[in-house]
Amino acid sequence: MNRRTTEELHPDAPGLDTRPLPEVAEVLLAGQKAAIGSIMRAGDALARGAELMAGAIRAGRNLHYVAAGSSGLMALADASELGATFGLDADRVNISMAGGVPTGAHMPGDTEDDVAAARAAAGRVSSGDVVIALSASGTTPYPLAFLDVARQRGGRTIAIANNEGAPMFDGADVAILLATPPEVIAGSTRMGAGTAQKVALNVMSTLMGVALGHVHDGMMVNLRADNAKLRQRAAGMVARIAAVSPDRAQACLAESGGAVKPAVLLAAGVGSPAAAGELLEQSGGRLRAALARI
Repeated sequence: MNRRTTEELHPDAPGLDTRPLPEVAEVLLAGQKAAIGSIMRAGDALARGAELMAGAIRAGRNLHYVAAGSSGLMALADASELGATFGLDADRVNISMAGGVPTGAHMPGDTEDDVAAARAAAGRVSSGDVVIALSASGTTPYPLAFLDVARQRGGRTIAIANNEGAPMFDGADVAILLATPPEVIAGSTRMGAGTAQKVALNVMSTLMGVALGHVHDGMMVNLRADNAKLRQRAAGMVARIAAVSPDRAQACLAESGGAVKPAVLLAAGVGSPAAAGELLEQSGGRLRAALARI
């Protein structure tokens, strides 16, 4: 059996319960910092995963996040924000969490062993889709079974785990090792491993957004502006990129139906939303390239 670092005892764990809480907090925070540090060695793999995800979206395929327990919550957080952040259609992003997405505080642990449910859920995967599977141990039956079926159906796979040599990496198109140290609370992977997974997912999905042309000078120019804060943000982006007044930015956003990229092009002198849309299509959805064509 492969050594599972996530189950080992942390060097600072002995006597932890006898120490003052502020001292325990320092140990816990140091553990979080060490977990984040482990991600620095995964940059190349995260970039490859992002390219795989972006390729699927460009080709009209879907993304599937799959995990159990704490890893499932990390996957849920990332997947649920892709629409608001990068304008991805919610129907293109699927979440398969062992036992289903919890609606309360009760999250049973036995569902991670439900291989039959995983295989049934993987029936939604089509050829060319991309599966992002997570497991701290890399041995969780639910995502392993899902990956097995997904590969049979022609899906591409990204596997994220926190233990070297994890079975989850076998056959993965992209294997992402987040080699976090032992948890301060042994086996409590909602701590270090979960933190590393959350950051890794944030980075990978943001890299996907960059690859798709949905980021311009650090601004999320393909966001879905569906509340007052985001509408204000969208207007600020149009005004900044096109160097126009706030009133002009608002007018162009109204003309573009709230879409930032075409609004920027309208503010920069393109004659109509249709012309702006055509220019973006010719530029592969990249605003900088479209602006250069004006």
